[in-house]
Amino acid sequence: MKLMFAVVNKDDNHAVSAAITKAGYRATKLSSSGGFLSAGNTTFMIACEDDKVNDIIEVIRKHSRQRKQLVPAELTVGTPLNESGPVEVSVGGATIFITDLERMERV
Repeated sequence: MKLMFAVVNKDDNHAVSAAITKAGYRATKLSSSGGFLSAGNTTFMIACEDDKVNDIIEVIRKHSRQRKQLVPAELTVGTPLNESGPVEVSVGGATIFITDLERMERV
């Protein structure tokens, strides 16, 4: 059995949540924020059998997407100090962590 943590951009939260449910899986949603832009995210915790991991990844992949966003230059790493004005960065998509799960119970 596996435990998946899928960190999803807040803009994709509802689409991913609905798709996971429609595909027949259960997920616990946690509000979270990223360290880079301190932007809002949703972290989904999903317990599943080993053979379902790739199916769930595909569901998340289809319903979360990367997008471009303008941020102040001082928030980015590697931007020259004399850079003023916003810099375009990629945000969104999903970051998924998968770990072995020894035991899970619903009570």
